[in-house]
Amino acid sequence: MNKDPLQWNSGTWTREPLSVEIQDGKLLAKAAEGSDWWRNTSYNFVHNDGHALLHDFAEGTAMEVTFRLNYTQNFDQCGIFLYAGDLNWIKAAVEQSDGVPQLGAVVTINNSDWSMAPVPEWFGKEVTIRASREGNAITVRAKTDGDFRMVRVAPIDQNLNWRAGPYLCAPTGPNLIGEFTSWTMGDADNSLH
Repeated sequence: MNKDPLQWNSGTWTREPLSVEIQDGKLLAKAAEGSDWWRNTSYNFVHNDGHALLHDFAEGTAMEVTFRLNYTQNFDQCGIFLYAGDLNWIKAAVEQSDGVPQLGAVVTINNSDWSMAPVPEWFGKEVTIRASREGNAITVRAKTDGDFRMVRVAPIDQNLNWRAGPYLCAPTGPNLIGEFTSWTMGDADNSLH
């Protein structure tokens, strides 16, 4: 994929983190305790207060976010967030759950769902999550070393105005500082696999 870097100041925060610092080209952001995104399913609550740095995300493009997986508090998460309003959004991340890092995605169309798989071997590494927008679908892939692995193919309303970028949430803990090392955009993927 032909990739162009996005500058950390080229997006707009959905909610300002407690602190933001750019250091050696990296974005370091501290999440507010209790920050999260979720709608209704199973838990019967709505959270719309995570921290996402959003940039326009047009049809036919792909975006990659890279971060260091160095957090251990329950439900802490860093990844990529795609947003077209409070009822239509996707977050794909590595989230600390059940005592290990879990690679997963939450797709929300009125209500949220959640899929995940353990990736304890990814701890301490840089993780790249890639979202590719083509037609009425988003394809999410992720990797540390080597090739991308498929995470999810999800439906979207292609008529909505989508924005995307790096995000972090700390639903239960006060100390998450997300360390984002890269943010790029390029052409959408040619195939699912």
